[in-house]
Amino acid sequence: MEAQSQGLIIGYHGCDQAVRDQLISDNTAFKKSENGYDWLGHGMYFWANDPERALEFARFKKDHPQKGRSIIETPSVVGAVIDLGYCLDLLNSSSLKLLKIAYQALNENIGNNKDEVLPVNKPLKDGHDLIFRYLDCAVIETLHNYRLQNNISPFDSVRSVFLEGNDLYENAGFKEKNHIQICIRNPGSIKGFFIPIISGIHLI
Repeated sequence: MEAQSQGLIIGYHGCDQAVRDQLISDNTAFKKSENGYDWLGHGMYFWANDPERALEFARFKKDHPQKGRSIIETPSVVGAVIDLGYCLDLLNSSSLKLLKIAYQALNENIGNNKDEVLPVNKPLKDGHDLIFRYLDCAVIETLHNYRLQNNISPFDSVRSVFLEGNDLYENAGFKEKNHIQICIRNPGSIKGFFIPIISGIHLI
């Protein structure tokens, strides 16, 4: 029932300039994020077709170093040519059904262990968006681990849309920070990195 996404796409990763330069010089310098709150599970994260949002994220992390594990001194962006390959595409109903089954399995497993509790998604201290996705991360990783343990083809990537931020205008169905994010699990999905041009300014 899983969906496969065909063709190449462009993604943007907000990071420190030193990380960007390392990825540009060494296409194999792939590092997964493995936080317990990662929205789409463990992997390398990209904004789809949105370099400005990636740069905004890098600047936010520089100004709020306590909100992440990595330190950013010089906010920058690296672009990537990506083949999503075998994708857990959460814009697709069949993938959403798989995720629901994974949640049921996780909930059942935790219910059988009195020493564990189901993780909870949480907002930032002063916000309402569920930024810390402990539950969602656990569900997605449960799905990945099940496939690994049962010799089922692993997913190369995960993709989803996120509704984030304040309403764009009064009574809007859109948020100020809506975006599509991609989590790459298979380094081979990244065909190459490049330095993008943002608002006519070359990032050097």
